[in-house]
Amino acid sequence: MLDVARGTDVVVIGAGIVGAACAYAASRAGLRVAVLDRGPVIGGTTGAGEGNILVSDKGPGPELDLAMLSSALWRQFGDEHGDTVEYEPKGGLVVAADEAGLEALCRFADTQRADGVRAEVVAPDDLAELEPHLAPGLAGGVWYPQDAQVQPMLAAAVLLRLARAHGAVVHPDTPAIALRRGRDGRVTGVDTPGGPIPAAAVVNAAGVRAGHVAELAGVTVPVLPRRGCILVTQPLPAIIRHKVYGAGYTTDVMSDSADLQTSPVVEGTRAGTVLIGASRERVGFDRVLPVRVLARLAAQAIDLFPVLADVSVIRAYLGFRPYLPDHLPALGADPRVPGLLHACGHEGAGIGLALATGHLIGQVLAGTEPALDLHPFRPDRFGDPADAPRPGALTEEAT
Repeated sequence: MLDVARGTDVVVIGAGIVGAACAYAASRAGLRVAVLDRGPVIGGTTGAGEGNILVSDKGPGPELDLAMLSSALWRQFGDEHGDTVEYEPKGGLVVAADEAGLEALCRFADTQRADGVRAEVVAPDDLAELEPHLAPGLAGGVWYPQDAQVQPMLAAAVLLRLARAHGAVVHPDTPAIALRRGRDGRVTGVDTPGGPIPAAAVVNAAGVRAGHVAELAGVTVPVLPRRGCILVTQPLPAIIRHKVYGAGYTTDVMSDSADLQTSPVVEGTRAGTVLIGASRERVGFDRVLPVRVLARLAAQAIDLFPVLADVSVIRAYLGFRPYLPDHLPALGADPRVPGLLHACGHEGAGIGLALATGHLIGQVLAGTEPALDLHPFRPDRFGDPADAPRPGALTEEAT
């Protein structure tokens, strides 16, 4: 049986970086927090991420506002915990192969600057100053000094450690099997295999499983898994200084297609390895490493950085991004179920957006005005299923 004698105000479902950030913010606000995960801590998408904290790939609108807030919070977090979480404010470079691609990049950068994004056009002759090993013949690029990187597993672990220091309790291998609700429909806790956890609020931060958690409350948040693969090279000298990606990356991120899409994304790590991505495809939870995708990623990376042609790949892995159809996360209180909040659907930006997400969820839980307007992220924007909740999904209690 779970030990919940101390009492709980908030149950956070999901112990990845988004759930960890929510637990950290809620516990700092003085709330008693329990964190549940169906598997090990950081055992899902967070453990398969690159750790990007990007503003470069987001156009004007709610997601860029969220990214700018999170970027500022990550800088503050980096000042305090940077060495522990390998926070690197190294900047990002987006490159174009031809003039048409460069013109599109420059137009995109023009739209971002009004929202505080620093974007500097780089002439083809100046690319080598930023990245000496880039392929010759590129048309130019745009430099984004605000982009950064963090080691995602370390960052999530530190956030959970800090949450524990403020009294949070973490329960790995403890799935939520039902949401408990009173006769007025308000959430009153979570049922687990080890027993119930009474709580006044539940935060759905379950990543690619967030749609299932929403179903436990009889509502729809249509999160789908979007598979991505990463190659990791042998440790190398620091031959790649920044995050570098091709102009097609942003288009792939915003695509609604379920088919395979790849674009070159290359960056070094503090350990000396080079991470190579990025691919996107919706294939359910198929965990078979697709050789054709890995081969395409390797070829695209070599086209961008010919120096990698003779470098060995020491491993490859995949993960599932929590995808929502409009490419915005679901954040904040669910008006359909009082006491239920959502913090999910960040797709490939969950690491970068985690601190802002946790900050905003913490403000909602504490009853203070959120730092951003959460209306664009409202969890009920997708509608509800036509049929009733599945039997046993809800537990009725007397109020």
